[in-house]
Amino acid sequence: MEDQHPRPAGLAADLEFFKLLTGSFQRLLGKPLVSSEQGPDWLYRAAPFVVLAHNTAPDPLFVYANIAAQTRFGYTWDEFTKLPSRLSAEAPDRQERQRLLDAVARQGYIADYRGLRVTKSGKHFWVENGIVWQLVDEHGRTRGQAATFSSWTDV
Repeated sequence: MEDQHPRPAGLAADLEFFKLLTGSFQRLLGKPLVSSEQGPDWLYRAAPFVVLAHNTAPDPLFVYANIAAQTRFGYTWDEFTKLPSRLSAEAPDRQERQRLLDAVARQGYIADYRGLRVTKSGKHFWVENGIVWQLVDEHGRTRGQAATFSSWTDV
């Protein structure tokens, strides 16, 4: 039987990127994103919650989307990692999304986030109780932003 989600190259299985995601989350929120026995493969393949991350480019691109994110948004790994993150919201909702990202940059993270997002097929859903945080490495360098959520409401 062919694997529906073959292991992508790059950050999905990268231990250093996993440490950046989980370490930033732990430092900023004071709690773990995953338990200590769970690693990059678990977060990518088995986590029951969405995790996304984008880089620091002027028009940031997604660099990470676990299977839960791919399923929710309807993009493959290859599609996600070529997608500007602004396209996860439709044009009227992008200003609100940008205000959120600016607040995250100032404050380090935002919890209990609610925002309207759009799938590849054009279906809309509300992210409920999301957390968006800065990806900051151990040297204090900002490497991007990440988001996680486990509940949503289809519109």
